Amino acid sequence: MTGRVALPVVHRAMVASLATNIRQGGTSAQCWKYDLSQDRSLGGSVRIGQSQGSFLTHRSTNLLRPAAAISVEQDDVNTYLPKGDMWSVHKFGGTCMGTPQRIQSVADIVLSDSSERKLVIVSAMSKVTDMMYNLVHKAQSRDDSYMIALEEVFEKHMAAAKDLLDGEDLASFLSQLHSDVSSLRAMLSAIYIAGHATESFSDFVVGHGELWSAQMLSYAIKKSGAPCSWMDTREVLVVKPSGPNQVDPDYLESEKRLQKWFSRQPAEIIVATGFIASTAENIPTTLKRDGSDFSAAIIGSLVRARQVTIWTDVDGVFSADPRKVSEAVILSTLSYQEAWEMSYFGANVLHPRTIIPVMKDNIPIVIRNMFNISAPGTMICRQPANDNGDLDACVKSFATIDNLALVNVEGTGMAGVPGTSSAIFSVVKDVGANVIMISQASSEHSICFAVPEKEVAAVSAALHVRFREALAAGRLSKVEVINGCSILAVVGLRMASTPGVSAMLFDALAKANINVRAIAQGCSEYNITVVLKQEDCVRALRAAHSRFFLSKTTLAVGIIGPGLIGGTLLNQLKDQAAVLKENMNIDLRVIGITGSSTMLLSDTGIDLTQWKELLRKEAEPADLANFVRHMSDNHVFPNKVLVDCTADTSVASHYYDWLKKGIHVITPNKKANSGPLDRYLKLRTLQRASYTHYFYEATVGAGLPIISTLRGLLETGDKILRIEGIFSGTLSYIFNNFEGTRTFSNVVAEAKEAGYTEPDPRDDLSGTDVARKVIILARESGLTLELSDIPVKSLVPESCSSADEFMQKLPSFDEDWAKQRSEAEAAGEVLRYVGVVDAVNQKGQVELRRYKRDHPFAQLSGSDNIIAFTTSRYKEQPLIVRGPGAGAEVTAGGVFCDMLRLASSLGAPS
Repeated sequence: MTGRVALPVVHRAMVASLATNIRQGGTSAQCWKYDLSQDRSLGGSVRIGQSQGSFLTHRSTNLLRPAAAISVEQDDVNTYLPKGDMWSVHKFGGTCMGTPQRIQSVADIVLSDSSERKLVIVSAMSKVTDMMYNLVHKAQSRDDSYMIALEEVFEKHMAAAKDLLDGEDLASFLSQLHSDVSSLRAMLSAIYIAGHATESFSDFVVGHGELWSAQMLSYAIKKSGAPCSWMDTREVLVVKPSGPNQVDPDYLESEKRLQKWFSRQPAEIIVATGFIASTAENIPTTLKRDGSDFSAAIIGSLVRARQVTIWTDVDGVFSADPRKVSEAVILSTLSYQEAWEMSYFGANVLHPRTIIPVMKDNIPIVIRNMFNISAPGTMICRQPANDNGDLDACVKSFATIDNLALVNVEGTGMAGVPGTSSAIFSVVKDVGANVIMISQASSEHSICFAVPEKEVAAVSAALHVRFREALAAGRLSKVEVINGCSILAVVGLRMASTPGVSAMLFDALAKANINVRAIAQGCSEYNITVVLKQEDCVRALRAAHSRFFLSKTTLAVGIIGPGLIGGTLLNQLKDQAAVLKENMNIDLRVIGITGSSTMLLSDTGIDLTQWKELLRKEAEPADLANFVRHMSDNHVFPNKVLVDCTADTSVASHYYDWLKKGIHVITPNKKANSGPLDRYLKLRTLQRASYTHYFYEATVGAGLPIISTLRGLLETGDKILRIEGIFSGTLSYIFNNFEGTRTFSNVVAEAKEAGYTEPDPRDDLSGTDVARKVIILARESGLTLELSDIPVKSLVPESCSSADEFMQKLPSFDEDWAKQRSEAEAAGEVLRYVGVVDAVNQKGQVELRRYKRDHPFAQLSGSDNIIAFTTSRYKEQPLIVRGPGAGAEVTAGGVFCDMLRLASSLGAPS
């Protein structure tokens, strides 16, 4: 078949003339067409009407000839275009087509597909589209370097072809490349002269990247002996503008053109250009953002393909942005609606319009990683089967949008007044702002909406002008702008039929100390959207993801004081961490360890198998303020806890500030709860008023459940009458072994040698430690006592000024101690050092007492503690808690229990 019109060829002078016409704003009344008489592959003539200077140059020639009308002329269709499951569609992006080696890998993937017929959509090579746009920009800016830039484009493709192809295929491609670059040089020269490029000029230039990559891939596939044709989709896909930077496909016309194209080249493998298309007038255009994905979806719909596979450089669709949530996982399936919602909220899935063509024909889209073919990827289909039906499975993903502002329009005059919302959003529309989210109270007293922060100033100004009278009259009280906002969206198709989803979301946010500014949820319940401070956004995302999707509670832990108790705790965490993660979904990450001189910091977790070595080799100078800042500023984990394993008063004085920052506190340090009453009350008030937790079980009984038992009694309505106990493991050991003929000094020395006492035994024998425990229990019981209100019987002689002097002088007191023991034994009693909380008389005391040998306090052994609770319910027979109350292992164990209690309160399974 030949062209119908044969007129003199238009020379480059005509291109310059055309450029002059553009520059002068004239409209060419002529029509231009490709002379296809030299291109037998198309078998027809395409005549393209032009106005405003737009024109088209065919890929195989720069011959331009006038034509009289718009038409598509060609032979009758003889070959039927098959449709259905025999087709599989593959789309490869620029990264996949980035090098000759990758293009060959694409060919191998296509050839390995066992489908009867394959349609392959390709993007331009990596960076080429940007290079082509840059050519247009330079030319219309009259920057002479556009010629050099064009040469770089030519060199890139020539080098790739020489590496990939050989023989006749290489010669054929390079001939076509030379011809196309010559056409582009003429086109860019015209743009340079005019100083302006129309959209169709620009689209024509940019589309060459796809033309070249499609040709190279088709030749690479042919090398294997497989029959393959390549398709310029501008000959097939017809689109029409539907809005700013948006087009809609004309399916009926596109299907007709595809049928005609296929009748001429009925290959089993077709490599087609992505991104580019034509208008109904055959003017070149593009499919705009994510155009190649859109091309694949449209063509998949046209042939009713079995599946469309989008090949990328990731393993699939993540449950959240993996750059923000390190624990994000690949989703195996998504519904069309879920993918749609996710992409709207900025998730890197697909553009919403990409889903429309396949959704109407129920064609699955699979997102796969070309560089990890073993990964199954993510399938997007109508409604994936629910594997387990649990609550967590109903939420599929989380997405965020940053840099937003919330506009709040409020006033009593809005209630029940028709047209208020319409007036507000008409103003927003006129400004050209994009409304991301809308929320309105049912009282109609206020309406708020989120817009990009860069647009909010214009929106606010326009609203103040429009509602100036209403504001002056008081019908509207304010038009308020809240900057620095972000949106967190929770997406899941089954949220609509699953009770408790919203409750779980807001519970997770509350426990992460996140304040929600606005909420929106459609009746379809495909997503729940919340507006919050941008500075809280990442933490909120991680908290929601951790609670909802993974059912895993991750705690970032900072250890203060890696001494005897802190070091033992670290070793316990090392031994148990894997078990907790596997069996209880609790992930404990120690991200900081600080002592008095050095500290070790990590963003994601310290290797506890070598924490001592790391602290010795990689530590930096200790700075408590920097240590806390490291914890507070960490955005990898939403939940953070500081564990104070010191006995330092200055460290304890910071608890209030840490809790206020949203950092949980766990400690065996008694100083905060036994310190000044006003500071204690302030601390407890803050803790009760927030979702930040403060646990201190180990302050009284090491690993014994003393505090939790007392709280359980009080919270269930019992009334505390008296608490009496042996609270010191050291003094318990001493008096349990002070019997027979043993001297008191000998038993104390033995206890010191065994490590039961502090380095200075006077700290234990003075009774101050017991008094602190008594005051803690008294305050827990509701008594408002200061430490100074507790009378303490010290066992340390006043004349001893040092530990060494005390140990030297202690034997001189053995006779007095022996006398007290003899008197007690004569009465059938034993000596015990006890603390007492007398709740009835609102007082406490610490003293040495005698108990009958059948009393529970007389039955102790070793360093056991024992505490008796006398209450309204346990009046005749006190409730007794007994067990080891001293030692690094049990104290660290008590702290560990508090950490698990915290994890449970944050959502870990109990």
